[in-house]
Amino acid sequence: MTRTADEFVAELRGLSHRYWGTHPFHQRMHAGDLTRHELRTWAANRWYYQCMLPRKDAAIIGNCPVPEIRRAWLDRVVYHDGRSDADTESGRERWLRLCEAVGLTRAEVLDERHVVPGVRFAVDAYVTFARTRPWLEAIASGLTEMFSGHLMQRRVADMLARYDWISRDDLAYFTNRIEAVSAEGKSTLDIVVRHSVTAEQQDAAIAALSFKCDVLWAMLDAIERAARERSSRSEP
Repeated sequence: MTRTADEFVAELRGLSHRYWGTHPFHQRMHAGDLTRHELRTWAANRWYYQCMLPRKDAAIIGNCPVPEIRRAWLDRVVYHDGRSDADTESGRERWLRLCEAVGLTRAEVLDERHVVPGVRFAVDAYVTFARTRPWLEAIASGLTEMFSGHLMQRRVADMLARYDWISRDDLAYFTNRIEAVSAEGKSTLDIVVRHSVTAEQQDAAIAALSFKCDVLWAMLDAIERAARERSSRSEP
């Protein structure tokens, strides 16, 4: 049976408990319990996710038959990749700034030497999903945006309070995304609700968002395991 718009939105929002903000690794990050090594492992591996986002969004644009949505979605690609290689305010450059702040060199982030197989597999699966599934499902998978604005706001406050060697400028990726990602979340939700007109489409959208939550959770599982293993190897 097709849900009402309110029922559909409530079911989508009900997946917030599966978002990666509740993962133990993120909980430790916000509590100030991560070592510099763990933060470096997180930043270097999440880089792979960040740099693949524009490819995911380009896949959505390529599959979407609606000009209005394609035009709007292009802004996401431009934000992450920048308007040119010299754009120092792109999403990728802001993330690289954070990587350098936690002690990574630009070269070791760009060559992906620290990206672990579990993270690569999860992110590649997400990009493949966007390329191969119907465009509406691919857009619905991005509804984690509904949950991320609040988490980013909290992350900035907690990291500044608990990691005194990280400055507000180092967290520019988050500080400059809080309002934007909240607006994107509202826009994405509107698209999904307007175009999910059958029970099957609504079910597929919910499943897509659930899949994305699994991707993000799997990333943090892999990051946490890698940080723990590398720490144990470095012990005398």
